[in-house]
Amino acid sequence: MAAIQLQATLPSLPSGWSAEKDFKAVSTLSQPTSRAIEAVGPHFLAHARRKRHKRTFSEDERIQAASSAKKTEDEDDGEISEPEDPMLLQREAKDWKTQDHYAVLGLSNKRWRASEEEIKKAHRKKVLKHHPDKKAASGQEENDQFFKCIQRATDILLDPIKRRQFDSVDENADKEPPSKKEVQKKPGNFYKLFGPVFESEGRFSKVQPVPQLGGPDASREHVEEFYNFWYNFDSWRSFEYLDEDVPDDNENRDQKRHQERKNLNARKKRKVEDTQRLRKLLDDTMAQDERIKKFRQEGNKEKNKKRLEKEAAEKAAKEEAQRKKEEEERLQKEKDASDKAAKEESKKAKEAAKNAAKKNKR
Repeated sequence: MAAIQLQATLPSLPSGWSAEKDFKAVSTLSQPTSRAIEAVGPHFLAHARRKRHKRTFSEDERIQAASSAKKTEDEDDGEISEPEDPMLLQREAKDWKTQDHYAVLGLSNKRWRASEEEIKKAHRKKVLKHHPDKKAASGQEENDQFFKCIQRATDILLDPIKRRQFDSVDENADKEPPSKKEVQKKPGNFYKLFGPVFESEGRFSKVQPVPQLGGPDASREHVEEFYNFWYNFDSWRSFEYLDEDVPDDNENRDQKRHQERKNLNARKKRKVEDTQRLRKLLDDTMAQDERIKKFRQEGNKEKNKKRLEKEAAEKAAKEEAQRKKEEEERLQKEKDASDKAAKEESKKAKEAAKNAAKKNKR
């Protein structure tokens, strides 16, 4: 067993210290004994690794960082990483406001559906891959511009307010409405093509869950609920992200207020335009919805049925009234004729009696 000798330097005593006056023995030192010591822990392993490979601290840190990054890249969690666009890697950090934050983190396919944990995980992978220290260790040019883009994208997407502002103007998440020609190409295209459009628009709704378009067999109640919801859509979408920068100094207060007013007016204008866009989308959708046509035809058919039933009832009532009138007139005529006959019969009887009385007098 190797013997280890530890050397310790005691601090100097303060001036004016007196052993006889100031010293008081509390206890005595224990007798030295032999103990077996085993070096453990990450710091010892790092020390042993540096000694074995004859590395300096900085060399060992760079190599370990590169190894950790490679290990992370090789991990396959059942997901396929997005290929990185070379043009995206050449972005300047100062142009962060125009960058696609989801694309920077490799979340183009998830976008507003990406969870906070997925964003953190994507950030971790990108940092390990594009960290300036790793580039320096591999002999690449030390360009930290894209690394700064990664940091900015993560800061925005992990802030709920800033993320909503970016999601409000994320055109890459929008689904363009199909044309009439595309809808008419194949039966069932209407539901297949318009369904994702309203699913995309639904991300802006304050009320969740959002009614879905449904299929050709959807009930009248479902279809009416769908259109009522969307014609009264309550959206949280805003357009602050597109604001122009406001001067941040005290010398140009008038210019600052002027720019703030311009930004506010621009937001209002975009909000109005977005509301009009959604209304047009609904009008176009409703005009092509075969279920609406079917319900209208059924409604017209039912309306016509009720109209015909009403006309038939009115005709029957009129005929019945005419029949009753004719019957009453017939009965009245019969009564009048009977009364007239009885009157004439009475008159004849009186005349006969009168004539008989005259004969008796003779």
